[in-house]
Amino acid sequence: MFRSIRWKFITIYFLLVFIAMVIVGVFIIQQFEGYHLGVVSENLTRIARLNLLPNVEKIGDLDANRKEIQDIIGKASINEEIIVVNRNFKIIASSNDSLLDRNIVDIVDEQLITDGFLGQIAEKDSLIKNRDTVINVKNMVFPIKAANGDIQGVLYLRSDLSDIYATLRKSTIILTQATVLALLITVVLGFLIARSVTEPITDVTVKAAKMAKGDFDQVVEVKSDDEIGQLANMFNYLTEKLKDTLSEISSEKSKMETILNYMADGLIAVNLQGEVIHANPSARRMLSLSRDALIQEPYDDFIGELNKKLTLAYLDEHNPDWMGSEILRVNDSIYQANFAPFKDEKGDKAGIVMVLQDITERQKLDNMRKEFVANVSHELKTPLTSIKSYTETLLEGALENREMAEQFLRVINSEADRMARLVRDLLQLSSLDYKQVKWNKKDADLVQIVKNSVFKLDMTAKNKKQKMTLITSEDKMMGYFDSDRIEQVILNVLTNAIKYTPDGGEIKVFLERVDNQSIVRVRDNGIGIPKEDLPRLFERFYRVDKARSREMGGTGLGLSIAKQIIEAHEGRIWIESVYGEGTEVIIQLPLEEKACVMGI
Repeated sequence: MFRSIRWKFITIYFLLVFIAMVIVGVFIIQQFEGYHLGVVSENLTRIARLNLLPNVEKIGDLDANRKEIQDIIGKASINEEIIVVNRNFKIIASSNDSLLDRNIVDIVDEQLITDGFLGQIAEKDSLIKNRDTVINVKNMVFPIKAANGDIQGVLYLRSDLSDIYATLRKSTIILTQATVLALLITVVLGFLIARSVTEPITDVTVKAAKMAKGDFDQVVEVKSDDEIGQLANMFNYLTEKLKDTLSEISSEKSKMETILNYMADGLIAVNLQGEVIHANPSARRMLSLSRDALIQEPYDDFIGELNKKLTLAYLDEHNPDWMGSEILRVNDSIYQANFAPFKDEKGDKAGIVMVLQDITERQKLDNMRKEFVANVSHELKTPLTSIKSYTETLLEGALENREMAEQFLRVINSEADRMARLVRDLLQLSSLDYKQVKWNKKDADLVQIVKNSVFKLDMTAKNKKQKMTLITSEDKMMGYFDSDRIEQVILNVLTNAIKYTPDGGEIKVFLERVDNQSIVRVRDNGIGIPKEDLPRLFERFYRVDKARSREMGGTGLGLSIAKQIIEAHEGRIWIESVYGEGTEVIIQLPLEEKACVMGI
């Protein structure tokens, strides 16, 4: 209960009022008691000095005039008890006849009588037991002097204080009742005051708790202009600022999460304990790991299998800066891992951030570039070597032998044609790459183009005792083509089929329409292509059997050119083959007329 500030307020108010009332009550009772006791003392002193002492001292010898002294006491007519004591401590006169001739020491305090005989006016409050009651009394003694100034006795006065103490008790009860009433009022007022103070604080506390749970639409009602009102105003101001800040943070977080989730590069963040604290989808895809695997498996375990130089243990020992770049190979992919540390608010390293970039295509293109340069060099070197060797032979005297000279010149001419074909193909590829080809697209009949291509190569096939057949149910198939380029592609495909089909083989050409698409299939029963070579067939200078291809006069660029021409017509070309059984080349071309002529 006392953990509540409301009850603390009430307790403090209660104690303050209680202490104040006790102090005031004790002070009043003490002052009241002192005042009344003082009044009694003054009355007794006045009675003694004005009425009794002068008359008693005027008589003279106390023992000899006992009767006269008793008469003086009887005439005093007061309620106080009066006793006259001689030097022998014997009572010679008293308002209470039962006390005559008794020793005063047996009745009152001896010290008090002694002080009287010493010439002092003394007083003392005491208690007298009267049957079943105890009475408070005030005792006073006054010295009785003789004519010569000697003290011949004492006058003892005793006043009943019962009424005074009864009044004091009544006053105490009244003050106690007033204190209780004041305390009750204090508790009620303290509760109301405490509630007026604590209700806004409780409201702020409740709404702050809701804010802690994520509900920031909290407004505290401002009921005053005091400190509590200022607290409410500051809470509302804080709420607005917090909402704005959190909204901005949420927006930035959303942007960052979107960027991280949809960025092509993989990103991994790891803390010092080797726990993956973030990994975007690209990183999980690159490493072929699920979200649970990344979170549960220690970073050093799975990254160490790929490249131990990226483990935290290795970096601690060999790379204190935790910055650098390494290559990761995962299955058939190659990734470049760039890493750097992230730091905490003190500037100490808190972990490592790694960005994974897929450089598979870049590496592949780099390899293709190197291979392309090597192939071009080789393709040019072979005919140039032949031309040079035959030319040198002719210059050394072979010209005199006409038959030999003609044979050498035919070889030189053939090699020059081979170089010309290579240069022509390279120039055509370059034009296609740099979109410099002038396309002569117009309405054309694909059936006629295919028939012309088959007709042109039919004799070549027959020379190898091959059977070439065109199979189609279409009489006409109009489309928007560059007829010469499409014919070049079909001739290239048919030429390859003739080259790589043994003598006596069969080549079938299928032409069909599927919706608004034309499908040309060139199928042979030749040597086929190994499965691992199929993805690279459209690469420049790529040959499955390099030596045999060169013997057959191929440059290795035909399919690359064919692919670019077909794609320029928004079509597709692909190859399906079973090694040792045959090959099928499929060309798909749209038949719809385009809104504009495409120029590359």
